[in-house]
Amino acid sequence: YLLKYMRQQRCGYNPYLKDSCHLHDGFIVDHPTRSGELVDVNGGWHDATDYLQYLTTSANAVYQLLFAYQENPEIFGDEHLANGHEGKNGIPDILDEVRWGLEWMVKMNPDSGFMFNQIADDRDHVGFRLPVGDKADYGRGDYRPVYFITGERQGLAQYKNRTTGVSSSAGKYASSFGLGSQIFNKIDPEFAGLLKEKSIDAYEFALTDIGETQTACNVSPYFYEENNYVDDLELAAWEVYRLTGDEKFVEEAAYWGEVEPITPWMERGFARHYQYYPFVNLGHSYLSKHSHEKQDLFEKNMKDGLQVIFNRAENDPFLNGIPFIWCSNNLVAAAITHAKLYRETSGDNTFLEMESALRDWLFGCNPWGTAMLCGMPGTKDSPLYPHSSYTVLLGGTTYGGLVDGPVYSYIFNSLQGVVLTEEDEYKTFNNGKAVYHDDTGDFSTNEPTMDGTASLSYYLSSLEMEGRKQAVKKKITQCVKDDEGAIIRINPEEKNVYLIFSADEYSEGAAHILKTLRKKEVKASFFLTGNYYRNPDFAKYIQQIIKDGHYIGAHSDKHLLYNSWENCDSVLVSYEEFYNDLAGNYKEMFDAGIKAHEAPYYLPPYEWYNSTIVDWADQLGLTIVNFTPGSGTNSDYTTPDMKKYKSSDELMKGLINFEQSQSNGLNGALVLIHLGTHPGRKDKFYQKLKLIIDTFSEKGYSFCRL
Repeated sequence: YLLKYMRQQRCGYNPYLKDSCHLHDGFIVDHPTRSGELVDVNGGWHDATDYLQYLTTSANAVYQLLFAYQENPEIFGDEHLANGHEGKNGIPDILDEVRWGLEWMVKMNPDSGFMFNQIADDRDHVGFRLPVGDKADYGRGDYRPVYFITGERQGLAQYKNRTTGVSSSAGKYASSFGLGSQIFNKIDPEFAGLLKEKSIDAYEFALTDIGETQTACNVSPYFYEENNYVDDLELAAWEVYRLTGDEKFVEEAAYWGEVEPITPWMERGFARHYQYYPFVNLGHSYLSKHSHEKQDLFEKNMKDGLQVIFNRAENDPFLNGIPFIWCSNNLVAAAITHAKLYRETSGDNTFLEMESALRDWLFGCNPWGTAMLCGMPGTKDSPLYPHSSYTVLLGGTTYGGLVDGPVYSYIFNSLQGVVLTEEDEYKTFNNGKAVYHDDTGDFSTNEPTMDGTASLSYYLSSLEMEGRKQAVKKKITQCVKDDEGAIIRINPEEKNVYLIFSADEYSEGAAHILKTLRKKEVKASFFLTGNYYRNPDFAKYIQQIIKDGHYIGAHSDKHLLYNSWENCDSVLVSYEEFYNDLAGNYKEMFDAGIKAHEAPYYLPPYEWYNSTIVDWADQLGLTIVNFTPGSGTNSDYTTPDMKKYKSSDELMKGLINFEQSQSNGLNGALVLIHLGTHPGRKDKFYQKLKLIIDTFSEKGYSFCRL
């Protein structure tokens, strides 16, 4: 839904209008030797209702869209072609939109250390008109000025910005190119290679002239007053680390991150227009997950940022501690993104209610009772008359666009040029500290912005992901659970068998198992401990499991014993110990490329647990599974010196007898085999894997992964 608005904002060919605009962009300004030269920088997105184009907001939009896809790739479908028209091209629509932005950024960075920051300036503000045939006059006919990044104060007339360096813009180039290279590597390796080269080069350039690059003004003193750059360098260094694998860039990212532990608008509760941008520091989130000596510090930094917002929100009826400065909705989007990332990393739900309240603020739980996304489906009230040329000249709303949002009353009352076109339908609710109007005349509260809209892509796709998880949970209520609440059969009306493999310290059977599964074209499920991930000898098996498309779930970090062997009701660990153990396991999984939302099923260590453990796991959004009782293959770990030792032939015979004795056979059964066993057991049951698959395939069973 958000991409509807992004496509509408395209410059160059615009699929909404089915026509092209600004094809003559543009002529260079502010370059010491090349000012006046023509340069091809056509493309990208218009910033808002005006048709200016800023590297600052566009690069952030590119990164936000890439981040959303990186975290929730399965959410995004393919309903549009690369040009924005309906159709399928085999590429998720969000990546088509990202590429539109990235290709423009490549044009805006034509050579090493040679970057542009902006197309057009405030001479654009000449009233409502469509972008096609734009009549804004810059003295060069249809050509618009393209501002070269100088690292110094800029402005072609009386008014100047306060630029101090190149780091903020060059850093944004570096991070967007870096993540873009990783995402597009499998889709277009040549394009990805170009982006990698440009990312590293942009980061190096960002360090040559430390400071922030602000947007340029001309006929007025108003511009985007970005006043921080360390967050851009932090994120850029992180992405260069991911491109190169060189840990020195993690250290550099952490260095810059420590300079600004909390994004200043959060701490101060106020900012000038776009003074602290981007509004959310995603570098902190990465560093709070990555194993390094300052990992805990960055988790604390994220918590501290939320705490200061919460302190302002505590006595607010809407739990809203966001300052109502211009583009307050963008700050809300940043806060809920920050809150969700912190919650997922730390497991701390302290700010969950505030996160939910701020989310619902955007959905309509606010003093005006209106959603803040234009035409939002499922809502009684949403912006129908945004400050947009499309609405004024063509009618209809700008579907999918996030509007600026409420501003403090004193800000609104101080503005010049705001004239409401209709009677204020929210008049009764506009007598407090902030105001909002659904009126095309109010450019302060009701103008959709391209970067604000893009910044919601991660959070809304995450909500959709949660919805799909809930749908899965609803489906698995048809499964059979044991007395403690763990699933022991999955949809027993279906003739499927689920092979599950677990491992901690032994893995000598992994190569054979994976080879057999590939040969038989069977998908299975693997549950591995943190100990397993930390063993360098096992890394190749983990990557092969991922490559082959098997499910990978957690099996505890240190393979703890949760319950007494003698009395299962006796819990041997505290909740904190349980949580920390699981968190350690998921951290190792994350470092291996497995995201938490991809691993909702959990097999407890030793397959030993009680209802308390099941409940604790459920509180963390996990579903405990276990082998189907009676299947017997879990005894493949036993050694000849044990009284309960079972040979592999006995285990195979037992599995066949179990299938024959059950009214529903092995329907939905979970059959457990260990990846490796103690050297004292020479008779390895995993050698029977081919026989198991062949025997039960002949009986009509299919083998499935979770």
